[in-house]
Amino acid sequence: MRTFAKIIPEMIISFCKYQGAGNDFVLIDNRSGVFSALTEEHIAFLCHRHFGIGADGLMLLDQPAGNDDFAMRYYNSDGRESVMCGNGGRCLTAFAHRVLPAKKIYTFHAADGLHTAEILSGNGNNYMVRLKMIDVKKAEQRGNDYLLDTGAPHFVRFVEDVNIIDFVPEARILRYDATLTGKEGANINFVQLTPQGLRIRTYERGIEDETLACGTGSVAAAIAVQYRQAALAGGQHCHIPLQTRGGQLQVDFTYHSPVITDVFLTGPACLVFEGSILMDNFQ
Repeated sequence: MRTFAKIIPEMIISFCKYQGAGNDFVLIDNRSGVFSALTEEHIAFLCHRHFGIGADGLMLLDQPAGNDDFAMRYYNSDGRESVMCGNGGRCLTAFAHRVLPAKKIYTFHAADGLHTAEILSGNGNNYMVRLKMIDVKKAEQRGNDYLLDTGAPHFVRFVEDVNIIDFVPEARILRYDATLTGKEGANINFVQLTPQGLRIRTYERGIEDETLACGTGSVAAAIAVQYRQAALAGGQHCHIPLQTRGGQLQVDFTYHSPVITDVFLTGPACLVFEGSILMDNFQ
């Protein structure tokens, strides 16, 4: 069991907790830079579901380096800084709408580059956000499976029924199989095709468990379907609804064989609660 050492006594951290289709995050306004010194242990404590606030990850809203509205820094629940998080990016946009001057469209930098996010609808607690993701240059086929990078590395396997699989044990084996998912491993997605779209379950590295939704995983699954079918003409637009365990998402993109462009992830970004935590409890 992780031991939490008392490192920053009596520091009070104000935060908001948001969720996007059940993918939940601790969000902190770090424009002052005061929380940049948080360590892996601090972040793991804040994300711990028994000893801390509880979340799949933590994000800092930082000052932008240029003319963007803000910068996004994302950490998995193990405390380690990670790459892009699609649901997190949408939640951080809703959070930015709360703490920055309100506008309809925001631009921000994340670990994988520049993103644009649009507030489609909502109020102070619940928003629908459309996030532009990075282009995808290719998908590596591994037998009947696919490995691709949508801002984070994802392994996609198609199955008959996502609900009858012993998901976590099977996904954990794949996550650490370097022959399939690479030296650093990848997030694992099991995907079922239905008449209504896709059903998806995702195991996320850094959390080392199943999450109720994953934005970059949903994008990976939607794009993998296109590579699998290889039926559309170049330049054709794709719209794919996905049912995650935590709610509904949708992915849109344009197919230019083999490159995928104009990739958008749309879904809810909802305030769960706000509060403050005294880091003197960090032990």
